[in-house]
Amino acid sequence: MDVMVIGSGGREHAIIKKIKQNPKVNKIYALPGNGGISEDAICVDIGAKDIQKQVEFAVKNKIDFAIVAPDDPLVLGAVDELERAGIKCFGPNKRAAIIEGSKVFAKNLMKKYNIPTAKYCTFSNSKEALDYLKSAPIPTVIKADGLALGKGVIIARTREEASSAVKEIMEDRKFGESGASIVIEEFLTGPEVSVLSFTDGKTIIPMVSSMDHKRALDNDEGLNTGGMGTIAPNPYYTKEIEKECMEKIFIPTINAMNKENRTFKGCLYFGLMITPNGPKVIEYNCRFGDPETQVVLPLLETDLLDIMIATANGKLSDIDVKFSNKSACAVVMASEGYPLKYGTGYEITMPKDLTSEIFVAGAKKEDGKLYTSGGRVLAVTSVADTLKEAIEKSYDVVKKIDFKGKFYRKDIGAKCINN
Repeated sequence: MDVMVIGSGGREHAIIKKIKQNPKVNKIYALPGNGGISEDAICVDIGAKDIQKQVEFAVKNKIDFAIVAPDDPLVLGAVDELERAGIKCFGPNKRAAIIEGSKVFAKNLMKKYNIPTAKYCTFSNSKEALDYLKSAPIPTVIKADGLALGKGVIIARTREEASSAVKEIMEDRKFGESGASIVIEEFLTGPEVSVLSFTDGKTIIPMVSSMDHKRALDNDEGLNTGGMGTIAPNPYYTKEIEKECMEKIFIPTINAMNKENRTFKGCLYFGLMITPNGPKVIEYNCRFGDPETQVVLPLLETDLLDIMIATANGKLSDIDVKFSNKSACAVVMASEGYPLKYGTGYEITMPKDLTSEIFVAGAKKEDGKLYTSGGRVLAVTSVADTLKEAIEKSYDVVKKIDFKGKFYRKDIGAKCINN
């Protein structure tokens, strides 16, 4: 069968490498893909948000199955349009993707159905938000309502920081129309956990847990990024917490979406915090996380494409989804200056015989060579019997890969080894 994957990052590379293992797969097309993905799929120069051209391509090339991976096309309704054209898809439709597309919607959903989350207020008027902040508890968390490339969340530790965040988001429109409304919520403490899950709207199967490292610098310092590395499983996510999350968060969320006539089919991401008062939802994503996908999928033992097809067909309960008991570590190699200003166009060199998986995010191919083209360039993922071994293995490989201005955190997973 011929498969089309929409997206161009490391997450899409991880998905493509996994579905390539299915013997039924003939061709894999990546729209638009990237230089590294071109080793594993046929890259087609159609943007992730160009839904009309995606549909035309899928129909013309008789695509059997499409995987819509990034948030933007999902929120814009790519699945709806592809399915209208007769293309079976993995991913939620537009009505369900709002769970990530609007933080105001997600918070109100959790409040209505008693799903544990931080206390919050929503605002669509900056003056009212600024007045509220005069007496709000500090620190506080301020979130743009819509999509903002994972950067629309500001933790304000003073009233001045909070006020300036509101002005940046709502008045200066730092994130465009995503900042027309905001959520101001209480600041929670505790370890964070990412749990991706397969769901067809009836059955929900959580994947192995993971821990993202969002800050640009070691010791969780510096600016927020799209993610500088991940480990799996997350040691803070115990069997007891897993059971509590299933009963109080995962199943109630699926039921809530069904009751709202927004049945969710695809990958639902739960961003959780294990607070002193139990696990709470920090955020939902309507798709595979990046870079969480890069550690979770290498541990998946069941065929990914079979799971995705069963999910799309509402038959997820027929699949026995299994994960390895091993550990994985992904270290992101970025361009110096990320997430702000950085250079591109530098050649990437690496030995041919690397033992770890390389998932390319921001690179282009010219004359058979890879050159940097983004802030996050690639992720090195290693699987081993222990987390310590997986971390060591990844860093050994990172040292063998080179490009001008290469930059990476040196402490991915360290707090889980040292504590």
